Amino acid sequence: MPIGIPVPLPVVQIAATSLDQTEQTRDMIRGMLSESPAEHVYGLDIGKERIQFLDGRPGRIEPVASSSRGLEGARPTFVICDETHHWVSSNGGPTVFETLQRNADKTMADGSRLMQTTNAFNPNEESVAQRTYEKFLQDFPELLYDCREGAPVEDLTDSEAVLAALRDAYGDSYWAPVTGLVSKATDPLTPKAVFYRFYCNQIMESADNWIDKYTWESLFDRNDPIKPGDQIAIGFDGSLRSDSTAIVGCRLRDGKLFLIHIQEKDERDEDWQVNPFLVDRAMRLANETYKVEWVYCDPNQWQNQIGFWSLDFKELDKEGRDIVFEFPPQRVKQMAAAIERFHTAVLLGNEICHDGDKILRQHITNAVTFEVPQGVLITKESKGSKKKIDAAMAAVLAYAARGEAIADGRMKIRRKARMRTY
Repeated sequence: MPIGIPVPLPVVQIAATSLDQTEQTRDMIRGMLSESPAEHVYGLDIGKERIQFLDGRPGRIEPVASSSRGLEGARPTFVICDETHHWVSSNGGPTVFETLQRNADKTMADGSRLMQTTNAFNPNEESVAQRTYEKFLQDFPELLYDCREGAPVEDLTDSEAVLAALRDAYGDSYWAPVTGLVSKATDPLTPKAVFYRFYCNQIMESADNWIDKYTWESLFDRNDPIKPGDQIAIGFDGSLRSDSTAIVGCRLRDGKLFLIHIQEKDERDEDWQVNPFLVDRAMRLANETYKVEWVYCDPNQWQNQIGFWSLDFKELDKEGRDIVFEFPPQRVKQMAAAIERFHTAVLLGNEICHDGDKILRQHITNAVTFEVPQGVLITKESKGSKKKIDAAMAAVLAYAARGEAIADGRMKIRRKARMRTY
């Protein structure tokens, strides 16, 4: 059985994609060491950010994040890589991991080790956790993979089967409220893929669909069609060559979504590109046809055009209000919140519906989810996928714009006429 031994220069690194993400592990370590025999035996200075020796001897426990250049050349004795299912290309996770692994490899003969802690990964994201698992499947030496997965559950309404799967997954974690987690299996706010991954620790073999076809179709409202003069909000997601461009409207009073304009890439035409004049005309025609109260635009590659819309729409507004706003996808926290609000409204069927447009439905059901520390975002099923999601992104922006317009007091309440008798 392996036994820990003292080393002359102990360097323990707690690694994550951001320093905030290391906080939970650091707090656990600080909590266990504080006022424990180890604090006095080893003479530890337990700081909020770093733990080191009181007498100035070399050695420390420290958090490290995604600055891989700064990490290069370190000589750690133990590295904890936390939540590696979040370590994806978009946040530099794989690059950071490669640096940490190289550093640990250089002193492996002296006992250095690297450990990952993770939930079940999303196979669509190619995270560090996924790459490690695939490495394990190849019987790679010097790799120990330890995982408890719950038994497969075909029917999530079968509470006994769900409870058995949860007990399998949680094992001897007696403090976990396993019985109370059974209800999560049928919670409308918990997608099936999320339940399987985060509660049963099961790796899903297919990507996490954001919204399925049947859920979306249940929101179809054939009554009360969109009419000229309706108060609406608009979402715009644009491209020039490599993707589609979409404009989606959302009526303020009931959240009814409808497709205003779409240009989808012709995969057979290598020289295809969006016609910006048609996009501009569609946006201006929408402003003439409806009472547009708020527009959210993804500004990527369209900054100049959005600037013109902003100036012109403000000038046309009777009250001189700002109508057009940028919503950059780089604002990850805000984007994740907008996607969550949209998704929650869809699952609950609350203040959201649509006119049955088939292209919008296809883009909505094409979208798959991926996780970031700030929440859940949506993307195509793969980088080269021909299944577009631009109208889905525009719908999210339109729904978010609706919320902003209502919060700003721009929605006019329709009052039913009352008959008066004398």
